[in-house]
Amino acid sequence: MPLKLLHTADWHLGQLFHEYDRSIEHEAFLNWLVNLLVQKNIDVLLMSGDVFDVSNPSAASTGLYYSFLRKVTTAVPGLQIIITAGNHDSPGRLEAPKMLLEAFNISIVGLVQKNADLSINYDKLILPLKNKTGETKAWCMTIPFLRQGDYPFIAGSKQPYADGVTKIYMDAYAYALTKKKEGQAIIAMGHLHALNAEPSDEDKSERVIMGGVEFVPASTFDDGLAYTALGHIHKAQKVAKKDTIRYAGSPVPMSFSEINYKHQVVYVELEGEMASVIEPIEIPVTVALIRMPAKPKILTEVLLELEQLPEANNDINTAPYLEVNVLLDTVEPTLKYRINKALENKHVRLTRIKPFYKEVENDADKKHQQNTNVNEIKPVEMLHSIYKKKFNDELPEELLNLFNEVIQKLETPEK
Repeated sequence: MPLKLLHTADWHLGQLFHEYDRSIEHEAFLNWLVNLLVQKNIDVLLMSGDVFDVSNPSAASTGLYYSFLRKVTTAVPGLQIIITAGNHDSPGRLEAPKMLLEAFNISIVGLVQKNADLSINYDKLILPLKNKTGETKAWCMTIPFLRQGDYPFIAGSKQPYADGVTKIYMDAYAYALTKKKEGQAIIAMGHLHALNAEPSDEDKSERVIMGGVEFVPASTFDDGLAYTALGHIHKAQKVAKKDTIRYAGSPVPMSFSEINYKHQVVYVELEGEMASVIEPIEIPVTVALIRMPAKPKILTEVLLELEQLPEANNDINTAPYLEVNVLLDTVEPTLKYRINKALENKHVRLTRIKPFYKEVENDADKKHQQNTNVNEIKPVEMLHSIYKKKFNDELPEELLNLFNEVIQKLETPEK
């Protein structure tokens, strides 16, 4: 019988979406996940980091988390659960109930444990994966999000983070080889930014932190690994086009850039030392994202479209999140009021209004195009041009005065 795994990540329990509470969405996902684990008779659930959205989660968020663990361990007897910490999690807080949870076959890895000589204790990171009868079928490198001091120092490295992370994975794999027996697979978990992984355009929670030096190459993960279960990037995807290295992605949209994403978990079957099945399973949408209109239109047309939205009902917690795109000639002081008025008693929750301004070429633009040397363009001319182009209006006097004050300070030598 194959060993059945389910890979998920980036739950971000407690996250607010444009200040709206998402408990209903997270609870719906976790209930769906319990049913899927039962349906597939999963042996091991892998959760690759960012259980919570903040390091000090609310009582409601932690309650949701422990309620899920209680439900799933009751619904799927013998299920093994491995949870690693992400960059949003507090490693110590996540590990606090570790000894208690181990009694329910739940392993929490938040911290990289060290030996007395400060070397990494790989024995704590390499865990056996067992089937329902208790037979060890594989080994898992349970590596959490790595902070400074967690990974080995590489002398002379120009990319100490990426090289240090690569080193810890290489050493962990070498250690796992000493544990495995013939016919047993080795898999890995991680919470990191793989090189060339595609993040969301707008989601700051997965943004580049260190100017790109934290990017980890796909070669970090040994070809002998049957599967690598990653977290941190919210768009489900393969890494370096390798079917066996994947981000599961977040279960709910984290920004409007994910409006067309198919959120998923990944089902994996291990046969011997290899993965025989790798199958994404789409997560049903509880609350939709709506962008109206899809492309910006003038305000009068936008207001007409908003009038066509369905009337509000009592179930506000499942009302779609709405983003409104408006094409303007210039700044419209009553924009927010008019849109909010149009949305009164509509079954949506407004998240933001995005104004787009018509581009207008002016004399300053022409002058800039004629100048081949940017040094010939005066800063104040550039400011006038940019403001005119963005808002199709003249630069306000108060902004001009502030700008001139800044220029004057910059040009005044320090005493």
